[in-house]
Amino acid sequence: MTRKLWIAFSVGCFAMLLAIGGLRAADDAASANFGFEPMFIGKDLKGWEGDTKLWSAENGEIVGKSPGVPLNQFLATTGTYRDFVMKFKFRIVNTSGQANSGMQFRSKRVPNSTELSGYQADVGQDYWGCLYDESRRNKVLVRPPKEELEKAIHRDGWNEYVITAQGPHITLEINGYMSVDYTEPEPEDKIARAGVFALQIHAGGPMEVHAKDLMFKRLDVAK
Repeated sequence: MTRKLWIAFSVGCFAMLLAIGGLRAADDAASANFGFEPMFIGKDLKGWEGDTKLWSAENGEIVGKSPGVPLNQFLATTGTYRDFVMKFKFRIVNTSGQANSGMQFRSKRVPNSTELSGYQADVGQDYWGCLYDESRRNKVLVRPPKEELEKAIHRDGWNEYVITAQGPHITLEINGYMSVDYTEPEPEDKIARAGVFALQIHAGGPMEVHAKDLMFKRLDVAK
């Protein structure tokens, strides 16, 4: 084989390997998203409700920008969910030094209040990866080991959260690390097992929260 033919053969093989790698990556992404549905179309906040002075759709992301608010504020889904796997990417821009946020789930709005009551997959401060009970028991239900969590989170970048809730069993994963494996001891008539999702802007100083690639898969289709 001449040198020119060898070069052409090598280039062709390299291109084929790149193509195969691209197809495998596409197949892996398709497999990871099989059965999931989008929760956000990327262009507007259809399917969500909240104060549009604080929340907007920008560049395919849900963005919450706060100049500083005295009360917690939430952007909530208009639909309710029971048993599910929900995943999304999230980052927080801390302009006050004490920013805190998260994703509510199985939650409901508190009458005559800006608050939501229910579970929260927490982000920010020392609450990364925690399961918090917002405006109900008002406490951290599960706090992961700080040393292990610090290896997983990206404080200044995007983090992928996966929330799984089936019956009383709840797990939280952040960037592939399972930070919470919790079984609710209270019966369903005391602690609701269905409700909305909602992103939080925490009361306090200026901050920004960003979320994208929000998807869910129902686990209660047959019910």
